[in-house]
Amino acid sequence: MHLKISHTTVYDYSEPVPYALQQLRLRPKSRAQQNVLSWKVEIEGGKLQASFEDEHANSVDLISFDPGVRQIRVVSVGEVEVRDTGGVVGRHTGFVPLWLFQRHTPLTRPGKGVRDLVAALDHTLAGLDALHALSRSIAEAVPYSTEQTSAELSAEDAIAAGHGVCQDHAHIFISAARLMGTPARYVSGYLMMNDRIAQTASHAWAEAHVEGLGWVGFDVSNGISPDARYVRVATGLDYLGAAPISGMRFGKGAENMLVKLHVEQQ
Repeated sequence: MHLKISHTTVYDYSEPVPYALQQLRLRPKSRAQQNVLSWKVEIEGGKLQASFEDEHANSVDLISFDPGVRQIRVVSVGEVEVRDTGGVVGRHTGFVPLWLFQRHTPLTRPGKGVRDLVAALDHTLAGLDALHALSRSIAEAVPYSTEQTSAELSAEDAIAAGHGVCQDHAHIFISAARLMGTPARYVSGYLMMNDRIAQTASHAWAEAHVEGLGWVGFDVSNGISPDARYVRVATGLDYLGAAPISGMRFGKGAENMLVKLHVEQQ
């Protein structure tokens, strides 16, 4: 499937910003299941300082703000050819050893909620069957709802809330999979929706490392493994390691963010 993506993020500040740095993880990479045909990132109100690969082999752009700026605009545009591999990404690559993906983070540390989910699973299942069962169990216990809009809730917080968005589902899946002894990671990227082109946010899902297959994706929110409508951009131990944009700034004043995203088939 040939997908065209346009992703614009605009930050407006109530006061001039004297200094700020942001890391952009907005460039997808060509892999076995996707081929990046073209991609560019443009910045208004700041400038590119460096580009590098992080510990997860994500493409990262480090940008600084122009002194005194009150608006930053980041525009990513590109085209990607994607093929359906049934969610299978393949062997582990990157600079991080596989065992590290069994380490819990503050956002994925299991508590009673996650432990109860795992305890309730059919323990006669193993491998892919167990992970698909886990995905279904999370979707039933924590229905999708846009009432929860923070990407930085922990897995336990999302379970306690009783509803969540794709980031929450990914964190719960990762936490539970690691508790089950399976390496798991967070994925940020794009999803072509069947009923719309315009979206208000990028997408997120989880991947687990399965013996004999390598990394396999699980989109709890949609109840499937990623197909040819999904574009992988960045991975990490949790949202904080794969966020499309993250950083720091000095100065007072409020920040307002607006995202415009279009994902369509060519």
